[in-house]
Amino acid sequence: MGRSYAVVGTGAIGGFYGSLLQKIGLEVHFLLHRDYEHVKQHGLAISSINGDFTLPQVNAYNDVKDMPRCDVVLIALKTTQNHLLPQLLPPLIKQGGVVLTLQNGLGIEPEIASVVGENIEILGGLCFICSNKISPGKIHHIDYGQIQLAAYGTEGITNTMRQIAADFEQAGIPIQMEENLMLTRWKKLVWNIPFNGLSVVLNATTYAIMADLHGRKMAEQLMREVVAAAFGYGLEIKESFIQQRLEDTVKMKPYLTSMKLDYDFHLPLEIEAIFGNPIRAAQQVGVPVPQITMLYQQLKFLEARNLSKSLSKK
Repeated sequence: MGRSYAVVGTGAIGGFYGSLLQKIGLEVHFLLHRDYEHVKQHGLAISSINGDFTLPQVNAYNDVKDMPRCDVVLIALKTTQNHLLPQLLPPLIKQGGVVLTLQNGLGIEPEIASVVGENIEILGGLCFICSNKISPGKIHHIDYGQIQLAAYGTEGITNTMRQIAADFEQAGIPIQMEENLMLTRWKKLVWNIPFNGLSVVLNATTYAIMADLHGRKMAEQLMREVVAAAFGYGLEIKESFIQQRLEDTVKMKPYLTSMKLDYDFHLPLEIEAIFGNPIRAAQQVGVPVPQITMLYQQLKFLEARNLSKSLSKK
């Protein structure tokens, strides 16, 4: 018997990875919100650079109380929904179960630990993927797909990590196991902070930002502030890493970041997890991050105006 998985948040990330796990015969249970009725009737459809497929039948739910307890709970909600975790997680977790969060930002795992307690193993998964939900039950996987896995509260690679990594690799999901969760999270922020933020403020794709001299300069300066903040915690990110991230972004297909898509759909933005928490962490070790702070303030301003516009239309 393979491990059973609960997917909390069946969007561009949870829907994609959960579908791949089901495709290889694992037991997967999907929690849905807006497109529950559609997915219950028609299943999930994935169009992907690695090949399209459909799952005509999936275990779909719109209430955690109807779901079975699972070996692994995958959290793929936006962090703006994390206030719901105290209701969502306890009914799903088995004794000796694992919570794997696939969320962006900093300070995510301590929040989960406060809900599930000390005895549940928590893993952080950082997704390097271009994937969008394009309509109810339909997910478009554009590029990449690797997950970096690391354990919370302990350094090194745990047995649980190895077992989950084996499931994901069997499903065709590239996995890299990491020794240090905090270093892995700060490294992800090296990309997430500049490109999520600038894509909204400049109303631009990653490609447009990198194609412009000033856009590239802004991205690079923001990256250096992230590196400085990480170094405040004794975490070293090399110069070559910055250059590699910039080059990777130039080669990427023109891509609207998840934050830009949320902004365009008048949804709340993941500003606190991706910007606010790192800024507060930098302040704690006395590292000034003026450009990230400026971007944070611009995003807060734009989000408030954007959400009030959408309310006034209703």
